[in-house]
Amino acid sequence: MNLKKSPPLNGLGKQAAESRRKRKTAEIAQALSTTPVDVAALRRMAISEGGLLTDEIRRQVWPRLLNMSVDSIPDQLEKVDRENNKDFNQVLLDVQRSLRRFPPGMPDEQREGLQEELIDIILQVLVKNPQLHYYQGYHDIVVTFLLVLGERLATALVEKLSTHHLRDFMDPTMDNTKHILNYLMPIIERVNPEVYDFMQQAEVGTIFALSWLITWFGHVLSDFRHVVRLYDFFLACHPLMPIYFAAVIVLYREEEVLECECDMAMVHHLLSRIPDDLPYETLISRAGDLFVQFPPSVLVREAVQQRSQKTAASTFKDFEHPDVVLRKRRKEQQQQQQQQQQQQRPLEAQRGTVAVVQPTARRIMKLAVMGLTVALGAAALAVVNSALEWAPKLDLFFP
Repeated sequence: MNLKKSPPLNGLGKQAAESRRKRKTAEIAQALSTTPVDVAALRRMAISEGGLLTDEIRRQVWPRLLNMSVDSIPDQLEKVDRENNKDFNQVLLDVQRSLRRFPPGMPDEQREGLQEELIDIILQVLVKNPQLHYYQGYHDIVVTFLLVLGERLATALVEKLSTHHLRDFMDPTMDNTKHILNYLMPIIERVNPEVYDFMQQAEVGTIFALSWLITWFGHVLSDFRHVVRLYDFFLACHPLMPIYFAAVIVLYREEEVLECECDMAMVHHLLSRIPDDLPYETLISRAGDLFVQFPPSVLVREAVQQRSQKTAASTFKDFEHPDVVLRKRRKEQQQQQQQQQQQQRPLEAQRGTVAVVQPTARRIMKLAVMGLTVALGAAALAVVNSALEWAPKLDLFFP
């Protein structure tokens, strides 16, 4: 997987980039000003190069990507009873260890105030949703929303996210999390069988990507700009997109992986440390390509025999915008037929195939539509209801 870094921008390049930036800002403003808001266009903007550009824009667009109206969010937040909260002590410890997640140079008083707000947001979501269970790493996601949105907006969006995209990580056990991790190897296998075979021989498993997945990479990336850029992408896409991005990182590091000693500890050590100079825009584009070529339905090995516990992917349809429901129904039959044909393709016929890169605008539009409507037809139900059945039964351990 040869991905080259873009050359530095010269004077003319900077002018062109600024022109694109202004044009995109205007397009986002236009999408926000329509009635109803053009959510599909906002998703395309969040996915495309540069994402949503600024935190000011994110404050307007992120709620829309979750189909939330800012006007419906209460002005005043409820008080949290910390003393009688079973999660308070663990949350407090994790938040106290989160110093590096705040901008360098931030005054201590300001940071300490934000940490108090961070604790309140987490506890409030847990109190209102007793079916959710706190996990270490959750605070890494919440702090990103707090820094971008402020306490009021962050509380509302984190609650919505926790009951949808993140819900599988907040189950009483880690079974769903482990099985979502198990999507990683089938993606790698289809794109680069050599890397897949090497990792299988090393018996490295997928535990190296656990913190990536459950924190949306917030815990492992040092540059906040990269974190929010990924959040633009993930919020605009299917809940399983973070695992596609994890696969792309591994594939990008093909040469390093294959040159590493074929030993579990050595390969785990290599993969668990993300380089500082990743070409994020290229990787985001590549992850989108792989999702389009190998949607979750293609990764399902067997038809559903019996519905199992639903994963977060199944609830993504809750974010459907009313103006796409009719279009989804019309396309559903055609999509089902297409996915049935894909499922019938032998696994060996798919191994080693390279994703076909469609024209950028067309690819981004297709990805945005797939993210918005979960346009996977009946095969999507196979993913969300039987992912726990088909996935390789890796003996993962969680310290």
